[in-house]
Amino acid sequence: MKAAPFEYILADSLAHALEVLERHGHEAKAIAGGQSLVPMMAMRLARPAVLLDINRLSELRQLAVRPDGVQMGATTPQRVVEHSAELARALPLVRDALRWVGHIQTRNRGTVGGSLVHADPAAELPLAAVVLDASLHLRSHAGGERRIAARDFFLGPMFTATGETECLVDLHWPVWSGEGIRTAFSEVSMRHGDFAMAAAACQLQLDADGVCRRASFGLGGLDGTPRAFPELAQQLVGRRIDARLADELAHAAVAQTEPGTDLHASADYRRHLGVVTLSRVLQQAAQGHTAALQP
Repeated sequence: MKAAPFEYILADSLAHALEVLERHGHEAKAIAGGQSLVPMMAMRLARPAVLLDINRLSELRQLAVRPDGVQMGATTPQRVVEHSAELARALPLVRDALRWVGHIQTRNRGTVGGSLVHADPAAELPLAAVVLDASLHLRSHAGGERRIAARDFFLGPMFTATGETECLVDLHWPVWSGEGIRTAFSEVSMRHGDFAMAAAACQLQLDADGVCRRASFGLGGLDGTPRAFPELAQQLVGRRIDARLADELAHAAVAQTEPGTDLHASADYRRHLGVVTLSRVLQQAAQGHTAALQP
């Protein structure tokens, strides 16, 4: 199929983009890398009357790495983040997650903000954002600006808290300080690059004796939104993580989800994958490993 007819507008400034969104409301859709929106338009799952191209706006590609966090423009290419040594040191979990996103061509064109706004419940970057407690900066022409935590941003499959005249401007990723920070990310899919049937991510901070001092972990692909489990993660603090503890918490986390059944997997099988995948990343991070890439 081909996309339905639409008007194309190339934004020449952020102010111009916000004015277009204000004028056209829900009929307009912003596009940057287009790795999610263009296929949906081709299948006519999305039919915007106005396509607003924001990919050339320098205001949306700013990057600032500070001791307490990383400020990242919404249209920052995924490939830039994946290959930045500075960002890998500050945000190792994001680097780990990006290695599972699609293929090289996808990451060359895809943007960080585009993945978040698309809000696929099986996507890797939304899961990383929830686990790291990132915040998103939204701006509109008339309504000013606001910040919203990632845990409150994702409302359902392909559904976010973004207003119809708002544009995602940038993200703030908190940076953990100190030594002993370890991360792991893993997922199960039919083929590498396909949508995950289950994904798990975690970030730990261990002391010199291997005792957990800080923890955050989450699951993707099991619910309509990516999920983090701060109360369960707190149970890791002050303990050494072994297989039994990892399995226990993985089962407890999956019990809080509501997987669905589709052509790829039943709800029960997704629960099983969630337990196995989350237990695996907890143990890998505790042992100082990151999740291995699929072949």
